[in-house]
Amino acid sequence: MKPSHIEHIGIAVSNLTAAIDLYEKLFGLKCYNIEEVPDQKVKTAFFKVGETKIELLESTDPESSIGKFIATRGEGIHHIAFAVNDIEKQLKHAEEIGIRLIDARPRKGAEGLDIAFLHPKSTSGVLIEICEDKNK
Repeated sequence: MKPSHIEHIGIAVSNLTAAIDLYEKLFGLKCYNIEEVPDQKVKTAFFKVGETKIELLESTDPESSIGKFIATRGEGIHHIAFAVNDIEKQLKHAEEIGIRLIDARPRKGAEGLDIAFLHPKSTSGVLIEICEDKNK
């Protein structure tokens, strides 16, 4: 698997509005997209830093993965996402080398990306997301 770049870093937050305000004031960044992803029970906000994005994630349901993450660990870095080509092939490769998959097949994520997660128990404790923008 050879990613082209870090697509984004996902940060779990309790209050999206307050977090957006913080990032805008602290870094002088402008939030360019706010979007709800109903099937993931999350509301997201995006900032660009060079080619990489910062994705703030607020749970819309306490039972969602972000809701549970914040309940057990508090706010903070949730995942790192890598941009790849041919996400299906990359998932197959990951599985072949013994990586535990959370998503055996890609699903739709924020900004229309195809996404899949790799389990942190097989990636040195880091939740890794791989993403493909099929619109490019």
